[in-house]
Amino acid sequence: MRTASRRLARTALLAIAVTVLLGAPARADGEAKLLAPSGTLRVGIYPGSPTSMVTDAAGKPHGLAYDLGGELAKRLGVGIDYVRFQRVADIVTAIHDGQVDFTVTNATPARANDVSFSQPVLAIELGYLVPVNSPIGKIEDIDKLGVKIGVTKGSTSERTLPAKFKNATIVPAESVKVAVGMFSRGEIDLYATNKPTLFEMSDQMPGSRILDGNWGAEHMAIAIPKGREDALPLLNRFVAEEQSSGALDTIQQQAGLRGAAKTH
Repeated sequence: MRTASRRLARTALLAIAVTVLLGAPARADGEAKLLAPSGTLRVGIYPGSPTSMVTDAAGKPHGLAYDLGGELAKRLGVGIDYVRFQRVADIVTAIHDGQVDFTVTNATPARANDVSFSQPVLAIELGYLVPVNSPIGKIEDIDKLGVKIGVTKGSTSERTLPAKFKNATIVPAESVKVAVGMFSRGEIDLYATNKPTLFEMSDQMPGSRILDGNWGAEHMAIAIPKGREDALPLLNRFVAEEQSSGALDTIQQQAGLRGAAKTH
């Protein structure tokens, strides 16, 4: 009986030791399974905005969602799969449907009904871009009959701006890339979205300019599917470390992200 008792005691002590030794990795493994249940972190991106994904002169992709997704996948020890969409609204839908695990986007109350958000990563001004020789010189010139304001279909701009303008017309564009062509065809007179995207557009439109002032701000945050809220403490620590280490500054510089401010 004593021998059996000793064996039981040794077994119990061994189990405790194993639990202590493996507890932290088990928790990390659990977080990886929660955030990337397939074993690969599926990161939703769309081209044309440094808050998501842009390509530099050498053809290398950069961007807030692109690079933060890559950093998080490394931390979790999982693979990464970049899933491309035409616009951010499609990514939010894909996250809601469980087809994408991660993106960075404007944390609006409407989107919070569909996805869960980390703490803010960056605050970004919202503004307006006008083409060369535009008669619109300031924000006060916009709300006139016949003025056509371009917005990205399904965006915060499309939902928000109709209440701001009683005379101008809101014209949805399928994507930022499409919107640049709409200017040349006279289909829109200006474009409204976050300033980093407007700067990207202005680089493709000689003589264009971003109007002084803003019509609000976006608070960019990591978005994940509902039901994975247990991972939010990890994501919030990840965001804080990327901000404090200077890694976030590097990501912004590489993506050419202009018009943003750190959040604290």
